[in-house]
Amino acid sequence: MRWLERLLLVVGIVALGWYAAVKVAATREQAALSNELEVARAAVSPAPETTDVAPMALVGRLEVPRLNMSAIAREGVDVRTLRSAVGHVPGTALPGAEGNAAFAAHRDTFFGPLKDVRKGDEVLVTTRDGIHRYIVTSTSIVDPSDVSVLRPTGGKTLTLVTCYPFDYIGSAPSRFIVHARGM
Repeated sequence: MRWLERLLLVVGIVALGWYAAVKVAATREQAALSNELEVARAAVSPAPETTDVAPMALVGRLEVPRLNMSAIAREGVDVRTLRSAVGHVPGTALPGAEGNAAFAAHRDTFFGPLKDVRKGDEVLVTTRDGIHRYIVTSTSIVDPSDVSVLRPTGGKTLTLVTCYPFDYIGSAPSRFIVHARGM
């Protein structure tokens, strides 16, 4: 029995160490990307006119002020990108452009605060060309295979995607969607 206690203690320590290392790496990456965004905003250069953005490229900062949520976004939704940032869904509109700008992140990292989002909340997306304001119009829960939420839209819209339920352990069975329209 003593060896089992020690084994479980070691497993627990390793798990906590791994979690701390991932959290520290993500925090450092967010700080570096935030600095990069501020430098890019200070430089006078035109914003990209296309939705074709290089993988892992800096897209901007997403904020929901009421929830004290702020996270840097990069292009892509692969494992590496989502480990350190919110991911801009490739092929969707860029923030501030006509169409549906979609972003995804894990519910247990950057999009955790979305569990408390509500209609009327303001979402700010800061990019190199300015601050784009959106207002949350609704939320929904969909099946992971339902990609209709990523379809192009008329006007400026924003879609945020994360796993649901928020307190689920393991691979969540649904997706939580935040729909917002540009102001």
